[in-house]
Amino acid sequence: MTTAFRAVLAFTLLAGFYVLVGLILVAAIFFDVLLLVDFHANTLKIAIFLTLAAGALVRALFVVSRRQGGEQPGVPVGREHEPVLWQTVEELAQRVRTAPPDEIRLVAEVNAAVSEDTRWLGMKATRRRMFVGLPLLQTLTVDEMRAVLGHELGHYSGAHTRLGAPVYRGRVSLIATIQGLRNQPFFQRLFTWYAKLYFRVSQAVSRKQELEADQFAVAISGRQAMAGALRKIHATATGWNLYVNDYLSLTGAGGTRPSSVFGGFHALMSDPDRQAEIAKLGAEPEEVSPYDSHPSLAERLAAIEHLPEPPHVPDPRSALTLLHDANVAVQAVEQAMWTPEALTGLRPVAWEELVAHGMYAGRNADALRDLAVAGQRVMGAARPYLDAAFEAIARGRQADLEAVLRELGWNPSDTLLAGVLGQALEAVLIQLGQAKWTLSWSGPARLLYDDGEEVALSEYAAQVATDPAAVPGLRQWLGDHGMRHDYVPFEESAPEVPASPVSSV
Repeated sequence: MTTAFRAVLAFTLLAGFYVLVGLILVAAIFFDVLLLVDFHANTLKIAIFLTLAAGALVRALFVVSRRQGGEQPGVPVGREHEPVLWQTVEELAQRVRTAPPDEIRLVAEVNAAVSEDTRWLGMKATRRRMFVGLPLLQTLTVDEMRAVLGHELGHYSGAHTRLGAPVYRGRVSLIATIQGLRNQPFFQRLFTWYAKLYFRVSQAVSRKQELEADQFAVAISGRQAMAGALRKIHATATGWNLYVNDYLSLTGAGGTRPSSVFGGFHALMSDPDRQAEIAKLGAEPEEVSPYDSHPSLAERLAAIEHLPEPPHVPDPRSALTLLHDANVAVQAVEQAMWTPEALTGLRPVAWEELVAHGMYAGRNADALRDLAVAGQRVMGAARPYLDAAFEAIARGRQADLEAVLRELGWNPSDTLLAGVLGQALEAVLIQLGQAKWTLSWSGPARLLYDDGEEVALSEYAAQVATDPAAVPGLRQWLGDHGMRHDYVPFEESAPEVPASPVSSV
């Protein structure tokens, strides 16, 4: 099946969706009028059924029609700001025989993309935009970046973006319709089936268009550059996901945010252990689905190998050389990543400090506070003394402590008390200045004593949690580290971690 035929079929299915909606509206009106002319119980049931469904459809489509495109992501850069980047894009646009974009934006994504505002179902273009991911500029060579830019411009040359806007709009409309029909299971199943068919066809078109755009990329920079770019993008995306989940997610702890987002990402990607981990993850077989918008990496690499190799002079310089001042660009994109509230409310700090705050807030703060509260409730203490929890263990009331911990939101398990106790003891050492969470780009953060020895309290906490006779030794050990018997973990020692203000990447 050719790409053109699939595209026509996708548009036909999109038109069919609106026809289907129209038929339901007409049917609802017909039975409502029939009900007025000749009232009948069965007619009433059908009229109510169709009217409720039609109302849900109209509401869903109205919501979609009212949606605005919203603010574009990233930072726009004009020709006066980035002359080399613009010159490169305009040169490549000539080579693929298309008009250059009207706007280039640097974004905090492991991606490059183009979009085109259109009217009349893609027949008339109004504004073209190109989005260039800063992580790609950090990772790729000039050769590889030119291949990526050529690929994106190839979407313009092949009129792919003209099809993209109305097809995407159709996807949004179908999803909104299905969500709006949650109280109409029959019609929801009908539109879900229709959406699956539409998505399979439209995504098949998208995959074919990606392979066509790869041909433009190879014609510009050669097979080696494009294949290298695809492999690096695959690895960089894996690294970025690790970075966001394990590091950027700590944002907000103690009212802080990283002072250097892309500096941290560069450090992670430069770490030998992380490179080995990312390579191992990249070697795992890809999951493929008929609903994927892009072909698999293996399929794209295989297709590239069959393309002719053009004459080409390699340029192995870093793609950052395409920017007038990489540091200025990095700072601008980092500023654009944060909400205004985050820029004013979160203090920029070095990664070492952010990790120390974030790990304490995420792992230790709740355990320390809740164990003290559990001890207070079980022993009837005047204040949430941590020692009250130790006294409850000494008196064999572990089950009572665990019951309170479950009330406070902890998940039941055979090691509940031991786990909470271990994390709380870590918190005490941190509060007393005896230990600190330490940044590592090679793997998870480590809790270390001042002399560099790793804090390992899991086995000891498990022993204390099950043996009341071990409590005196615990008290002595904590006393030697400077904890008083009347120690109370104040609220300010357990700051809450708000949701990360980092925009979706």
